[in-house]
Amino acid sequence: MKKHRWNITLALTVLLLGGGLLFLWQTGFFAAATSLEGIRAYIEEFSPYSQAVFFSVQLASVILAPIPSNITAAAGALLFGMWPAFLLTWAAVALGSLVVFCLARTLGQKFVERFVSEKVSERYLGLMKRKRDVFLCLVFLFPFFPDDIICILAGLTDIKRTRFAMIVVLFRPWGLLVACGVGGSVISIPLWGMVLIGIAGAILFLVGLKYGDRVEACLLERMKKR
Repeated sequence: MKKHRWNITLALTVLLLGGGLLFLWQTGFFAAATSLEGIRAYIEEFSPYSQAVFFSVQLASVILAPIPSNITAAAGALLFGMWPAFLLTWAAVALGSLVVFCLARTLGQKFVERFVSEKVSERYLGLMKRKRDVFLCLVFLFPFFPDDIICILAGLTDIKRTRFAMIVVLFRPWGLLVACGVGGSVISIPLWGMVLIGIAGAILFLVGLKYGDRVEACLLERMKKR
């Protein structure tokens, strides 16, 4: 009975994912996704339902990777402005992260193996199980890692759904906020600035992985004393 339920859930998931991909393909999204202006024009075509389409595209960017949510966020900022695009993106990405997490948690290893390669799983899963909260916070905070795949793999760890949801809500939006700021012309970052940000982010990530547990323990200890 359990195996039959798993097969039905998996079939429905694949059907929905396939349907989403087919819709995006037939409506010309992938052809438009070659530039920010192209994505902006694609979303604008669905006016007066542009916001709903934008939300759906951002949701699909998590569930139907590899649609780049940062790129689509910047395009949304061109169309709606920085803050509306950011809020829609934040809500869609948070929801999508929870969906793939819950699917992995419910359907288990076999489901994850269909969407995440063994090589990628070996690279991140062991580290995620050892470092867990610290690793997730750092991965979501810096734009160098496959966030959406990490959300799937997180479903195989022992982290609670509510804790995972809190980490997603608090740490996933910052890169999206920068993307919306750039797209809305609120923030202008030159190439050399992006390189420096990338280097600084990588250093902080490595330091966080090495000393994150100590920092977390120290902060918790101080909180207990107050």
